[in-house]
Amino acid sequence: MAETDVANQVRLMVSQMAENLIGSEIIKLAADINEKIRNGEKIFNYTIGDFDPKIFPIPEELNNEIILAYQNHQTNYPAANGMLELRKSVSSFLRERQGLAYSSDEILISGGARPLIYATYITLLDPGDTVIFPVPSWNNNHYCHLSQANPVYVETLPENNFMPTAEELRPHLAGATLLSLCSPLNPTGTTFSKEQLESICDLVIEENRRRGPEAKPLYLMYDQIYWILTTSETKHYDPINLRPQMRNYTIFIDGISKSLAATGVRVGWQWARNGSWIK
Repeated sequence: MAETDVANQVRLMVSQMAENLIGSEIIKLAADINEKIRNGEKIFNYTIGDFDPKIFPIPEELNNEIILAYQNHQTNYPAANGMLELRKSVSSFLRERQGLAYSSDEILISGGARPLIYATYITLLDPGDTVIFPVPSWNNNHYCHLSQANPVYVETLPENNFMPTAEELRPHLAGATLLSLCSPLNPTGTTFSKEQLESICDLVIEENRRRGPEAKPLYLMYDQIYWILTTSETKHYDPINLRPQMRNYTIFIDGISKSLAATGVRVGWQWARNGSWIK
């Protein structure tokens, strides 16, 4: 047998995680629809939160500042946790727009929100730890696979706007490490009511009180990257303003990509109490 034939028959082994990895279902669906659009079909693609820059360009001020930064040769590595000036700006933004007091040292900057979600999973979870998340949701099943966590899917109902209720989550909280929530929800665009989120926060506080200080807590990852797009009577609520005790257990995920129609300008931020564990 020729040497090239032998080489072609060699199966390169990888980790079990990589061996069983599958692609994001919603991103594949979006790619399939975009291909149909390129072929002339008239389809409105609501699969992922992206924007047509011809209709929704990034703000002119942001565009000019990006160009100016390149012209000023700002192309070096930033600090590992993000540029201090940017972390201070995020800190001021949170205080002014949401009334959330977090210092620049409690904020982490990344190239978009996805690395921060992955970092949250890897930082908090050991293999086999349990993650609870409602479905539909954004790719939590894949983050569970990457971190070798045990996923618990909580089916939501249209009469609740596809948002999970406290009663639906309650049976799964004992022994879990992470509760992953998103509001406004990707992919439905629906939001928690004040009462819904208060009830869920009360469950998290109750569960952590039951565990005591020596046990790993039940953490809440709260993805609010669409919150600035809430309008009219739709009001955004966050765990800390509703229940200040949640500060010990809540990790926020946010960024500029949705609010500034800047999905390709990859700037995301994460913040949590005493941010030393996220650096």
